[in-house]
Amino acid sequence: MAETSKEAATSPKAPVASSPPAEATPAPAEETSTEPPTAENPAEPAEDFHNPDHWANLNENDAPGDDDADSAVGDDAASSTESISSSILHYRTIHGRTYHSERGNAEYWTPNDEHHNESMDINHHLLSLSLDAKLHLAPLKDDIQKVLDVGTGTGIWAIDFADEYPNAEVVGTDISPIQPDWVPPNLKFEIEDCTQEWTYGPNSFDYVHMRYLYGSISDWSALFKEAFRVCKPGGWVESYEASPRMESDDGTVNETCAINEWGKFFIEGGKKLNRTFEIIDKDLQQKGMEEAGFVDVKVWDFKAPIGGWPQDPRLKQIGQFAQAALEQDYEGYVLYMANMVLGWTKEEVSVYCAQLRREIRSGKFHPFYRQRVVYARKPE
Repeated sequence: MAETSKEAATSPKAPVASSPPAEATPAPAEETSTEPPTAENPAEPAEDFHNPDHWANLNENDAPGDDDADSAVGDDAASSTESISSSILHYRTIHGRTYHSERGNAEYWTPNDEHHNESMDINHHLLSLSLDAKLHLAPLKDDIQKVLDVGTGTGIWAIDFADEYPNAEVVGTDISPIQPDWVPPNLKFEIEDCTQEWTYGPNSFDYVHMRYLYGSISDWSALFKEAFRVCKPGGWVESYEASPRMESDDGTVNETCAINEWGKFFIEGGKKLNRTFEIIDKDLQQKGMEEAGFVDVKVWDFKAPIGGWPQDPRLKQIGQFAQAALEQDYEGYVLYMANMVLGWTKEEVSVYCAQLRREIRSGKFHPFYRQRVVYARKPE
């Protein structure tokens, strides 16, 4: 995969394939100043948002879709992130789904239960396929010594990286302790809220990796400043983010279908919570890295198909895994935003997700979502 600087790219469109980076036109940032909504006081939906009754009243025969298509972690007494208190282990429950505790950033939007964790692991595999089995694009040295994985989730990337670089010390951080106990001996997991000041000292890591933090960060500039602080001179930071929108290049995804509605939950919810999902549109990765002081910024844009509609065998496989990730937990992705933020009932969410499932399974739609990888170096 060629490494091309964003400045050298010329096309604003990224092909549905692994390809050199492409220029993306960022949308202007929008100012928001609202109190976070609650279950008792949900936010008002956007004007162009379909009422949930729309999906309940949509007759399946008239619907555009069709349902017929078929090592243990070592002790470190000096670490301030060592202990896991009972408050951290006490998860919230919303309509039978567990979400992380109230420590720090309490508005994270995906469940942290096993059902959703399996979906995240499927997403890891489809991203691996998209990157030709690479775990990173930054040109890391073979003798890299210390690595930080911010927002490690299930820890699957950190585990794979620790296996590939057995001489490196790998630290995975997250606000929810959902990672496995048996991991490579050179990997440990710690409780850390990346929206707060990081507990690591300056110049601690050779490589800082972060992936899919959309909807959880209120200040992306502060995030990359912390990454710059803990990164060693000559070290690298790498950020992976995705657009919340499902789009198409051939017009099959339009205003009448549930697929088109998907991104609106997150865009509107992000505005209400002041934690944007529009990372790519607002170019927050590159801007944040450059403001923090990183140099040699490289950007790679690509599209991930959803479903087995692509003709190319490799893209078809990626699309099938993307569909599998959604099929694993449609409701888990959208429940918090639709219910807690926009005021939908769980039943209304279920009806919408059923229509979305029908459309994606039908094969009549050709959706994809845009992804972006940005990596940069800290000057020596």
